[in-house]
Amino acid sequence: MDDRQLQVNPLLLRRRDALVAMGAIGLGARWLASKGSAAIADLGATENALCVLSPELTEGPYWVANHLTRRNVVAGRPGMPLTLRLTVVNATSCKAIPNADVEIWHADAGGVYSAVAGGGGGGTASPTDTTRFLRGHQRSNAAGLVIFDTIYPGWYPGRTPHIHLKVSVGGNEVHTGQLFFSDRVSDAVYRTAPYAARGSRGGTNASDGIFSQGGSASTLKLAKRATARGYSGAITLGVKAS
Repeated sequence: MDDRQLQVNPLLLRRRDALVAMGAIGLGARWLASKGSAAIADLGATENALCVLSPELTEGPYWVANHLTRRNVVAGRPGMPLTLRLTVVNATSCKAIPNADVEIWHADAGGVYSAVAGGGGGGTASPTDTTRFLRGHQRSNAAGLVIFDTIYPGWYPGRTPHIHLKVSVGGNEVHTGQLFFSDRVSDAVYRTAPYAARGSRGGTNASDGIFSQGGSASTLKLAKRATARGYSGAITLGVKAS
């Protein structure tokens, strides 16, 4: 919530002051509940107004056509487990987009892409590979959400760790982008097996020209998973959809 929003809605300013005075998010939630559904709806509408158009970034050379609709794209590749929660919304109205086709693809822990001659950036996969590891599609639910089970991507020379994605609505491609990670988290992951065997990584966010085009708007919010090894990453994808 920025200063302009507070200026145009004094009621929200008073609510914010009350939340701060209570000193905790949990207490704030109970306060909102006591004010009824109208107050919660007002606050939700204000937060939704902050949605933005996700940056368009290069598709890169390693996309291949596939029709693999699946939540789990690991296909046996070793690495740090990563759950992706991607929410697709209309960047103009901020409304969730159901039934959007979301496709991801990325390198494995060794920096290798599947189904690409030479393995892509890191390289030794066979050009005849048919497993299509770390590639797949999902359809968003009524809340615009898709979930993928994958692994933390490995690095390859010249690039910071990233995940490619496309979003299509009604058969029309409406977004091509890349998702990025905190350097601090990447450094921690790359100290573990099987990543550590490769030595120091080949690039950071600061040295990556494509990251500079996406920045924080394309960076996943990461958290360690509560009940298992690995991380969860989430982001809202604001797209142009008529």
